[in-house]
Parts: sequence; structure tokens; C-alpha cells
Amino acid sequence: MSDTTTPTDESAAGTNESAQAETRKLVGLLNLEPLDVDLFRGKQPETTRQRVYGGQVAAQALIAANTSVDPAYTVHSLHSYFLRPGDYQVPIIYDVERIRDGKSFLTRRVVARQHGRPIYYQTLNYQRPEEGFEHQDVMPEVKPPAEGVDLLEMMRSRESDYGLAQEWAALDVRWIGNSRFGGLADDPSRPSRAAVWLRVAGRLSEDPLEHLALFTYASDVTLLGVSLAAHDTNPAKVQMASLDHTIWFHRPFRADEWWLYDQWSPSATGGRGLSMGRVFAQDGTLVATVAQEGLIRPNANVERPHG
Repeated sequence: MSDTTTPTDESAAGTNESAQAETRKLVGLLNLEPLDVDLFRGKQPETTRQRVYGGQVAAQALIAANTSVDPAYTVHSLHSYFLRPGDYQVPIIYDVERIRDGKSFLTRRVVARQHGRPIYYQTLNYQRPEEGFEHQDVMPEVKPPAEGVDLLEMMRSRESDYGLAQEWAALDVRWIGNSRFGGLADDPSRPSRAAVWLRVAGRLSEDPLEHLALFTYASDVTLLGVSLAAHDTNPAKVQMASLDHTIWFHRPFRADEWWLYDQWSPSATGGRGLSMGRVFAQDGTLVATVAQEGLIRPNANVERPHG
């Protein structure tokens, strides 16, 4: 993955010098150091937080897997489990296993380790592009990004969220609303919903892997929170941790242009919440679908293990 970005003027890129610098920093964070064949070491950001953000591990694992794949194939899905909280004080080691190489599909598995123990597993499927049937959901009508709430700016104003907001500084996140607050149309069939616009704040290169990796990084930012949208509770007093995370990539897209994260939670039970998300480009193209189950244990005022 390239460690450089392509600057452009602010009106075209929707960014500024600070955002471009944060984007370059994030791209650099996701680049891995090769140690041996299919073995890599991942960097850690400067942060005041105690446990590694799950999107970082997922994105670094994707990059590790991609190094073993013929460029003629593109990733169409990844499935992952968070096993233990990551430690920011030491690097993460990524070990790639080449499960299957077929004519149309490839499969890879990545284990992330710290302190000699697995902290995360990811399985990825790749496909050689081909023609086929086409259909997709229609993008819901929501307010444009300019009318959303700047989520990171709001987080920076709260001491408990400041460290995480600094870690996510390369992202632009505009909250539109959820089931209890904001401008979403009523949908009785889905009692726990939320919508946000996201993008990488700086301009990225033309490398498709860069866009896939940074999207994967950002896909973990808000998804688990939708499982609390139907409940009158303060998320700061809920123990939250990603347990698994799945992405299906449907169509090419740019992670540095606005995409709508249309989210809902079909179920919360037993201290776990299931969250789903449809991802639309601004032109209405459905580019990805994301699913995550996470711990949402009430009445525990502790730091969130995986962001």
C-alpha cells in the first residue's frame, strides 16, 4: 500500500492541510513491516488509550493478507473475531495462511498476535472479477453531510472521548440521527437505527487497497453504537467491545469521498448487540454491507476494549 497521498485543492478534496497530514499519518500506520514470507509487524499510533481500536487491527490484517494475493483478484469479503484486547505498548504480529488458491476464488486467513497469544483472527475471500446478475437496495433519503453533526468535534469536547477523537483525526464523521434523536423517518419494523456520513478527511492515492484498508478502519467507528439507539442509556456507562466484524465488498468506491452508513440493530440480548450497516456512495451505489456483534454490558463504567 502506498504511503503517500495526492493533495488537491480544498474545494475538490473537502479537506485542509491538517486533515491531509492526519490522513498521511493513518496511511503510514497501516503500512506493515515484512519480517518473513507472509509474516509482518504492525505499527501502533501515539495514543492515551489503553486498548487497541478494532478497526486498526482489521485494516492491518487486510493489508497483510493482500500481499499474498495475485493483483488479478480483489477481496469480496472478510470475517473476523476479536479474541483479546490489543496492547498499544507493543507491535502486533500478523501471520498469513494461504488457505486456498482457485481459478475464480482465493482464501486467506490472518492471525494477529501479541505477547505470544492470538488477539484477532480474520478470514478473507478474493475473487477474479467477472460479469453477473445485478441488483441492489435503494439508498434511503437522509440529510446531506453538511447538515450532520461533526461527531469528532463533539467527542473532542468531552474528556472521556478526547483520546479516541484524536486517534480518529483522519476521519470526517457526520452524524445524521438515530431512532431516538435526529432526522430519521420512523420505521416501526426497525426500532434501533442510526445514519452517519463518513469519509477519510484527506485525499488518498489511486491505490484500490488504500481505499479498502481505510474503509475497513473506519467501518468500526460507529456500528456497535446503533445497538443502543433504541435504549435510554448513556453509552459511557456501558461496557462495549467488538466481538466479531464482517464486511462484504460489493462494488469499487473511494474511501475519501462521502459514503452513507445506514445502520440498524436487529437484536440485543444477553449483553450482546447485533448491528448491520449498508454502505452507499453519494450517487446511491451500494458499495458494501457490514455486520458486527459486540458486547453491550450495562452498568459498567469502564473503557471500551475495542473502540
